[in-house]
Amino acid sequence: MFPRVPDQHKAGKPLVRNGLGVIYVLFTTVYLFLVYFTGLIKPSNGVSAPLTLAVCVLFGGFMGLLDDWMDLKWRYKAFMPLIAALPLVYLAIEDGLRTSISLPLIGTIQFYNAYYYIIIPLIVMIVTNTVNQLGGLNGLETVCPAIVLIGLVVLSQSYAILMLGPIILWLALAVLNVQGKIFVGNTGSFAIGMTIASFAVITGQKLSLLISILPYVFNSALILLTIFFVRKKASVSFDGKKLMSDHRRSLITLITYHRPSTERKVVATISLLLAVFTVIAVLVELL
Repeated sequence: MFPRVPDQHKAGKPLVRNGLGVIYVLFTTVYLFLVYFTGLIKPSNGVSAPLTLAVCVLFGGFMGLLDDWMDLKWRYKAFMPLIAALPLVYLAIEDGLRTSISLPLIGTIQFYNAYYYIIIPLIVMIVTNTVNQLGGLNGLETVCPAIVLIGLVVLSQSYAILMLGPIILWLALAVLNVQGKIFVGNTGSFAIGMTIASFAVITGQKLSLLISILPYVFNSALILLTIFFVRKKASVSFDGKKLMSDHRRSLITLITYHRPSTERKVVATISLLLAVFTVIAVLVELL
């Protein structure tokens, strides 16, 4: 059922099943519908958080599926998530979500209606695309988003039930991905990116999200700056055992710049970096 693609960073480039992220999309959608029908989270002003999240995850998976099939150009992928922001905007308006954000040392910034029509679409677009851009190695597309999502769930209190089942399934996929047995593909990375953005908006965890995804934003900034100014893409060379790069155009190439490292070591380093920022985000919210 799933096409096989070569694992570029393994000796012999073995073929691995790709696109298993569709399992996450289907399971999460069914799970969220069950949460809705069982009444574990009641609708507010006629708007259901589980159904809104389900729609967003479905669109993220559909967008990733299109990319897996058609290899969409970035100018299309960058703005497609804006469509998925529409149900979140509706939920935020009807549910009266807080339109401000409190920043340490700065204070509270009030966005008023701009939060609905500008900030929410930007959150969805930036998070979904930055999560998708940090990939290419076994584990990056699964372990790193899981870390951020777990941090958000820890702070979500009554909304934690929304992600309980999906996180367990995603962690199972992550184990297989780290072992090089499956790839979640763009279907999975777009869906999980949309999950993180949508869940953060629904639960009002704007500051936590901002802190947690800073490594993602840094990676995307490096990639985009080098594409715009140098006109070259980031890449790593593989000698059969270790990865190495001769430039610093992404987080991966920055870590492997003239320092050969195994794939798992690079993934562990980036995962640890995401874990540190996620812990900081949790502590800032709790304290």
